[in-house]
Amino acid sequence: MGSTYLLKRNALDLLLDAISRRGFRLLGPVLRDGAICYDDIASSADLPEGWTDEQDGGTYRVRRRDDDALFGYNVGPQSWKKYLFPPSARLSPPEQEPAEKFAFIGVRACELRAIEIQDQVFVGGAHPDPQYAARREGVFIVAVNCGQAGGTCFCVSMDAGPRATSGFDLALTELTQERQFLIETGSERGAGVVAELDCRAASAAERSAAEAVTSQTAATMTKAMPSADLRDLLYDNLEHPRWDDVAARCLSCGNCTMVCPTCFCFSVEDVSGLAGENPERHRSWDSCFTTDHSYIHGGTLRATTRSRYRQWMTHKLATWVDQFGTAGCVGCGRCVTWCPVGIDITEEVAAIAADP
Repeated sequence: MGSTYLLKRNALDLLLDAISRRGFRLLGPVLRDGAICYDDIASSADLPEGWTDEQDGGTYRVRRRDDDALFGYNVGPQSWKKYLFPPSARLSPPEQEPAEKFAFIGVRACELRAIEIQDQVFVGGAHPDPQYAARREGVFIVAVNCGQAGGTCFCVSMDAGPRATSGFDLALTELTQERQFLIETGSERGAGVVAELDCRAASAAERSAAEAVTSQTAATMTKAMPSADLRDLLYDNLEHPRWDDVAARCLSCGNCTMVCPTCFCFSVEDVSGLAGENPERHRSWDSCFTTDHSYIHGGTLRATTRSRYRQWMTHKLATWVDQFGTAGCVGCGRCVTWCPVGIDITEEVAAIAADP
């Protein structure tokens, strides 16, 4: 644990100003179109004060809290992936990268883990992706430890939350009743920002109060991924009848892959003017649930919903381990919340584990 300090809530704007003065573009949670999304922010007034979300399979609603917490929600339909790996980008000629570096405000522990996983995908190998690398370099991250468990969260069982332990410059724990934040430094940059603020070192009792917040969140989480060796479990059950069961419910809409903070499938398209001038190459998010995704000369390799769902879940929890040394799931629950028919990945794995 880094050094810990106590910051009054009414001084949060001083923290944001200190980050902004360093040339960072502030991005954080905002309430828009009935959801908590990520967008540009100028001050704490842009944050979703007093709002929370209710989530279940195929269900997402925002509602008022009975207090004025600034970070009293879980995660919405968007992830930080949209800034580091944009939904659409021009590869050739390459787009001009943002003039300002990003500062992500309000990053949850599961999202920190997702960024770490995407780092492995895009810059961890022998051929780093230059656009991702340029956007990722120098990002200033202010994490926020979770004060409540969402209805579809299962980060504890994926060792990805609810408390941020690394990968941040600063981590906040909102002590709502006391109207203050406990701040933990995670880098020299973060410590430099704190040095400009009017805050004092946190006492042992205040550190314990902050730890109690995330301990309570972990204790009240209702979903969990089975504790089996998921890689071997799925490899050994490629013909399990559960794949037919889930295929009968799955719409192959691809929502789960679009909201997932780690999915990285994309398609590439070459375009030009009618006379062939100004040729460009574009990259766009894609999904393994589309029939075109597995199309090669002669046909589609995964023509059935059964094969496509199996591909997605097996890649996420098994072959991803072979590729990158870790599972591709962080337990954020978005795939459950935003599935129109409420398919729950933890229930599907549990069904296979119960009858291997």
